[in-house]
Amino acid sequence: MIRRYYYIIMCALVAVAASSCREELCYDHYRRSAITLDYEREWERDYGEGLLGGWNAEDCGSSYDELRPGLPESVSMVVYPENDSLPSLYFLGRDGGEADLGAGQSDILFYNNDTEYVVIEESASLPQVSATTTTRSRSTLEPMHVGERTVSPPDVLYGAYINEVPEPSVHATTPMAVTMHPLVYTYVIRYVFDEGVEFVRLARGALAGMAEKVYLHNGATAPESATVLFDCEVTSWGVLAVVKTFGVPSFPGDHYGREGSEVDPSLDFMLNLEVLCSDGSIKTFSQDVTTQVRRQPRGGVLTMRGLYLIDEDHQVDSGFDVTVDDWGEWVDVELPSIEVQ
Repeated sequence: MIRRYYYIIMCALVAVAASSCREELCYDHYRRSAITLDYEREWERDYGEGLLGGWNAEDCGSSYDELRPGLPESVSMVVYPENDSLPSLYFLGRDGGEADLGAGQSDILFYNNDTEYVVIEESASLPQVSATTTTRSRSTLEPMHVGERTVSPPDVLYGAYINEVPEPSVHATTPMAVTMHPLVYTYVIRYVFDEGVEFVRLARGALAGMAEKVYLHNGATAPESATVLFDCEVTSWGVLAVVKTFGVPSFPGDHYGREGSEVDPSLDFMLNLEVLCSDGSIKTFSQDVTTQVRRQPRGGVLTMRGLYLIDEDHQVDSGFDVTVDDWGEWVDVELPSIEVQ
């Protein structure tokens, strides 16, 4: 009899345990998405210049394809629920990963988070999330545009935005393919010397009037402008620089596409060059490049021509200090890097 009662009790306990497990499973409703990332590796948008077809690798220092942005190491994925609750942040690898999106419809923003100079300006309002870059100062540079902040060139930055993502299926993994688009564009800048390039030891430049920040959800740029400071390479024919920017201000993103209206006619753009000569002196050149930039609002090739330096004593070696190899007290000052999420 005791054995019979023991058997009945054990059966009851097993039934309760099984019921408890089933109830627990009912509340374990994961809604997982498997995200696959690929990248649009464009460094310029063609608005009629046709650079690819007529590319001159010797003049520009590299092939067209060598200027394409590299792939990031990691990506942030920010999920904005439809119920206006706080967004959720996930970290993905270069190729993607899995994330539990939870219940309900959502909007999702992606951007790479492995930058050094880019600063993500977060906001509870998704359309206001933007990227800017760190401040950089140069004591020898006269203001090219009054009131503009001088900044470092941004790093490679990609972004993607998907709105109204449906609620994923319960207890299933839903595939999601995402294309990451460039938010930063590259200018190849050529300073061509007619005479005296042999006197140049170091060179650096500045491009005024460029966009200070870009909105991540569609690639549009804000109206604020900045002066981008950059270093250059001295060549046999002059000076060469490869400079990343957000493009021109107030330019529509059209969801990262090539389409866009004309550049705001009120904007103008200035290009500067400083060279440190072998005798320790600094020479400065400036030129209006508005026409060139208007034709190439998102990356391209800019050229300043007709530059020259003259040795007043007509002797290349007279009084020249060949040990000059840095900017000394005139070096650029950069703010510390800011870690972004």
